[in-house]
Amino acid sequence: MTTGIFADYLRRLGITGPHTPSAEGLFALQRAHLERVPYENIDIQLGRPPGIDPELSARRFGAGRGGYCFHLNGGFAALLEWLGYDVTRHVGGVYEEADVREVNGNHLALSVRVDGEAYFVDAGLGDGPYEPLPLREGSYEQGGFRYRLERLEGPEQGWTFHNVGGPFPVMNFRSAPATMADFADEHLRLSTAEDSPFIRTLALLRRDATGIDLLRGRVLSRIDAEKGPVERELGGPEEFFDALEGVFGRKLDDLTPAERTELWDRVERAHEAWLASQQA
Repeated sequence: MTTGIFADYLRRLGITGPHTPSAEGLFALQRAHLERVPYENIDIQLGRPPGIDPELSARRFGAGRGGYCFHLNGGFAALLEWLGYDVTRHVGGVYEEADVREVNGNHLALSVRVDGEAYFVDAGLGDGPYEPLPLREGSYEQGGFRYRLERLEGPEQGWTFHNVGGPFPVMNFRSAPATMADFADEHLRLSTAEDSPFIRTLALLRRDATGIDLLRGRVLSRIDAEKGPVERELGGPEEFFDALEGVFGRKLDDLTPAERTELWDRVERAHEAWLASQQA
């Protein structure tokens, strides 16, 4: 990748000047990434899913876009390597059930070794840790949110990340290194299959030091560990697009007027269907 791609990427993160790999630097990079590059599936909703080549993802981030885990962690891993970090990619799996011990391949996880310590690093969960966690068994708390790491034993040798109280309380990942090619088939399924959650529902997430901003369809939520969630329904397209840019930092200059209309109409139809299901 060219230096210009990473320069734009770092500007998006608000990070300038020379960078020497360190634990402190790694923590700052993950915090900035979660705050400024949203988890989002706008292009998938519009039927134009971007590929997961790390260079493409890095270009998109520099231009104000986001993505989901294969984009976010794929691009972030490339940036970290360019900065001199020792990065390993891992095949992972995210689950709604807390007792699952398999790995289905629907998540890309990262580990990074720096200053003699290995860290679990993830910019692609949406509601994951604000800062890296030491890659060792234990319980951790950040801003009132509680997490736990434990060894994953059995056929799938690796780690289990517990997101206590989250909608997906478990993410398992293998210790073995992976390449981006290992995620190609699952990316195709997630970005095109009718039963994929990325096809069914528009979703954006942004993490900061005190909580999580979440948009699902027309419902905007703020999740605070101490106060709990506060949500409201966005009233119309103007409020909706203002939230995409103002809350989540997702630039919309790549959307034509027709695509804005298409996106809003899709979100509105899904919202009405969801309301009808609640009343059934």
